[in-house]
Amino acid sequence: MLIDVMTNSLFQWFGVDPAYFVIGLLALIIILVIIIIVQGVKISKLNKRMDVFMSSEKTDSFENEIKLRFSQIEELQVITNKHDNSIKDISEFIKDTYSKMGIVKYDAFREMGGNLSFALCILNEKNNGMLLNAMHSHDGCYTYIKEIINGESYLELSEEEQEALDNAINMRNYMEK
Repeated sequence: MLIDVMTNSLFQWFGVDPAYFVIGLLALIIILVIIIIVQGVKISKLNKRMDVFMSSEKTDSFENEIKLRFSQIEELQVITNKHDNSIKDISEFIKDTYSKMGIVKYDAFREMGGNLSFALCILNEKNNGMLLNAMHSHDGCYTYIKEIINGESYLELSEEEQEALDNAINMRNYMEK
Protein backbone atom coordinates (compact mmCIF):
# COMPACT_ATOMS: atom_id res chain seq x y z
CA MET A 1 0.00 0.00 0.00
CA LEU A 2 2.84 2.32 0.76
CA ILE A 3 4.36 1.41 -2.64
CA ASP A 4 1.08 2.15 -4.42
CA VAL A 5 0.90 5.53 -2.74
CA MET A 6 4.52 6.29 -3.68
CA THR A 7 4.15 5.18 -7.31
CA ASN A 8 0.89 7.00 -7.75
CA SER A 9 2.38 10.13 -6.27
CA LEU A 10 5.46 9.83 -8.52
CA PHE A 11 3.37 9.40 -11.67
CA GLN A 12 1.18 12.29 -10.57
CA TRP A 13 4.18 14.42 -9.76
CA PHE A 14 5.69 13.79 -13.26
CA GLY A 15 2.28 14.02 -14.84
CA VAL A 16 2.68 10.73 -16.71
CA ASP A 17 0.07 8.04 -17.12
CA PRO A 18 1.47 4.66 -15.92
CA ALA A 19 0.33 3.03 -19.16
CA TYR A 20 2.62 5.31 -21.20
CA PHE A 21 5.48 4.44 -18.90
CA VAL A 22 4.92 0.70 -19.42
CA ILE A 23 4.63 1.17 -23.21
CA GLY A 24 7.92 3.14 -23.22
CA LEU A 25 9.67 0.38 -21.30
CA LEU A 26 8.34 -2.28 -23.70
CA ALA A 27 9.58 -0.24 -26.69
CA LEU A 28 13.01 0.04 -25.07
CA ILE A 29 13.09 -3.72 -24.44
CA ILE A 30 12.15 -4.43 -28.09
CA ILE A 31 14.91 -2.09 -29.36
CA LEU A 32 17.49 -3.75 -27.08
CA VAL A 33 16.42 -7.24 -28.21
CA ILE A 34 16.83 -6.15 -31.88
CA ILE A 35 20.31 -4.77 -31.13
CA ILE A 36 21.26 -8.04 -29.41
CA ILE A 37 20.06 -10.06 -32.41
CA VAL A 38 22.01 -7.84 -34.86
CA GLN A 39 25.15 -8.16 -32.76
CA GLY A 40 24.70 -11.92 -32.54
CA VAL A 41 24.47 -12.16 -36.34
CA LYS A 42 27.63 -10.05 -36.73
CA ILE A 43 29.50 -12.20 -34.21
CA SER A 44 28.32 -15.34 -35.99
CA LYS A 45 29.63 -14.04 -39.34
CA LEU A 46 32.92 -13.07 -37.72
CA ASN A 47 33.25 -16.54 -36.18
CA LYS A 48 32.67 -18.15 -39.60
CA ARG A 49 35.32 -15.95 -41.19
CA MET A 50 37.71 -16.71 -38.35
CA ASP A 51 37.11 -20.45 -38.77
CA VAL A 52 37.92 -20.22 -42.48
CA PHE A 53 40.99 -18.12 -41.81
CA MET A 54 42.30 -20.38 -39.08
CA SER A 55 41.60 -23.66 -40.86
CA SER A 56 44.56 -26.03 -40.55
CA GLU A 57 46.17 -25.58 -43.98
CA LYS A 58 45.87 -21.80 -43.99
CA THR A 59 47.02 -21.47 -40.40
CA ASP A 60 50.23 -23.34 -41.15
CA SER A 61 51.00 -21.19 -44.18
CA PHE A 62 50.09 -18.04 -42.27
CA GLU A 63 52.38 -19.02 -39.40
CA ASN A 64 55.18 -19.93 -41.80
CA GLU A 65 54.75 -16.64 -43.62
CA ILE A 66 55.07 -14.70 -40.36
CA LYS A 67 58.17 -16.70 -39.37
CA LEU A 68 59.68 -16.08 -42.81
CA ARG A 69 59.08 -12.32 -42.56
CA PHE A 70 60.63 -12.14 -39.10
CA SER A 71 63.71 -14.06 -40.26
CA GLN A 72 64.02 -11.71 -43.24
CA ILE A 73 63.84 -8.72 -40.92
CA GLU A 74 66.62 -10.21 -38.77
CA GLU A 75 68.78 -10.81 -41.86
CA LEU A 76 68.19 -7.24 -43.01
CA GLN A 77 69.23 -5.95 -39.60
CA VAL A 78 72.50 -7.91 -39.78
CA ILE A 79 73.17 -6.56 -43.29
CA THR A 80 72.35 -3.02 -42.16
CA ASN A 81 74.82 -3.30 -39.28
CA LYS A 82 77.53 -4.52 -41.69
CA HIS A 83 76.82 -1.61 -44.03
CA ASP A 84 76.95 0.86 -41.14
CA ASN A 85 80.36 -0.48 -40.14
CA SER A 86 81.59 -0.33 -43.73
CA ILE A 87 80.43 3.26 -44.09
CA LYS A 88 82.24 4.19 -40.86
CA ASP A 89 85.43 2.55 -42.16
CA ILE A 90 85.14 4.35 -45.49
CA SER A 91 84.53 7.68 -43.74
CA GLU A 92 87.68 7.20 -41.68
CA PHE A 93 89.68 6.22 -44.77
CA ILE A 94 88.46 9.26 -46.71
CA LYS A 95 89.88 11.55 -44.04
CA ASP A 96 93.35 10.40 -45.07
CA THR A 97 92.81 10.72 -48.82
CA TYR A 98 93.53 13.92 -50.68
CA SER A 99 90.25 15.70 -51.01
CA LYS A 100 91.10 19.42 -50.91
CA MET A 101 92.94 21.30 -53.58
CA GLY A 102 94.05 24.84 -54.25
CA ILE A 103 95.79 26.11 -57.37
CA VAL A 104 97.21 29.48 -58.32
CA LYS A 105 98.58 30.28 -61.79
CA TYR A 106 101.13 33.05 -62.07
CA ASP A 107 103.94 34.53 -64.17
CA ALA A 108 107.07 33.51 -62.23
CA PHE A 109 109.60 35.89 -63.77
CA ARG A 110 107.24 38.61 -65.05
CA GLU A 111 108.87 38.39 -68.47
CA MET A 112 107.22 35.42 -70.10
CA GLY A 113 104.01 37.16 -70.99
CA GLY A 114 101.74 34.43 -69.60
CA ASN A 115 100.74 32.61 -66.48
CA LEU A 116 102.57 29.38 -67.25
CA SER A 117 103.79 28.80 -63.69
CA PHE A 118 101.56 27.39 -60.99
CA ALA A 119 101.40 26.44 -57.32
CA LEU A 120 99.26 23.38 -56.60
CA CYS A 121 98.36 22.37 -53.05
CA ILE A 122 96.70 19.01 -52.33
CA LEU A 123 95.53 18.24 -48.77
CA ASN A 124 93.54 15.66 -46.83
CA GLU A 125 90.89 16.47 -44.19
CA LYS A 126 93.60 16.91 -41.55
CA ASN A 127 95.29 19.53 -43.78
CA ASN A 128 98.27 17.28 -44.41
CA GLY A 129 99.64 16.93 -47.92
CA MET A 130 101.93 18.59 -50.42
CA LEU A 131 102.47 21.80 -52.27
CA LEU A 132 103.86 21.52 -55.78
CA ASN A 133 105.33 24.63 -57.39
CA ALA A 134 106.18 24.61 -61.10
CA MET A 135 108.06 27.70 -62.32
CA HIS A 136 108.30 28.21 -66.06
CA SER A 137 111.14 30.29 -67.55
CA HIS A 138 113.04 30.70 -70.84
CA ASP A 139 115.50 28.04 -69.76
CA GLY A 140 112.91 25.41 -68.78
CA CYS A 141 110.49 24.43 -66.10
CA TYR A 142 111.53 23.89 -62.50
CA THR A 143 109.32 22.04 -60.03
CA TYR A 144 109.53 22.09 -56.26
CA ILE A 145 107.54 20.17 -53.72
CA LYS A 146 106.99 21.18 -50.11
CA GLU A 147 105.43 19.08 -47.37
CA ILE A 148 102.37 20.49 -45.61
CA ILE A 149 101.62 19.28 -42.07
CA ASN A 150 98.55 20.53 -40.19
CA GLY A 151 98.12 23.30 -42.73
CA GLU A 152 101.66 24.65 -42.35
CA SER A 153 104.95 24.32 -44.17
CA TYR A 154 108.29 24.26 -42.38
CA LEU A 155 109.83 25.92 -45.41
CA GLU A 156 109.14 29.50 -46.37
CA LEU A 157 106.29 29.87 -48.88
CA SER A 158 106.06 32.36 -51.70
CA GLU A 159 103.00 34.56 -52.03
CA GLU A 160 101.48 32.25 -54.67
CA GLU A 161 102.24 29.11 -52.65
CA GLN A 162 100.61 30.63 -49.55
CA GLU A 163 97.53 31.55 -51.62
CA ALA A 164 97.29 27.99 -53.02
CA LEU A 165 97.64 26.60 -49.46
CA ASP A 166 94.92 28.96 -48.15
CA ASN A 167 92.62 27.99 -51.04
CA ALA A 168 93.10 24.28 -50.28
CA ILE A 169 92.60 24.69 -46.51
CA ASN A 170 89.38 26.67 -47.02
CA MET A 171 88.03 24.35 -49.69
CA ARG A 172 85.04 22.40 -48.53
CA ASN A 173 85.15 18.64 -49.08
CA TYR A 174 82.62 17.48 -51.67
CA MET A 175 81.55 14.70 -49.25
CA GLU A 176 80.46 17.17 -46.58
CA LYS A 177 76.99 18.66 -46.59
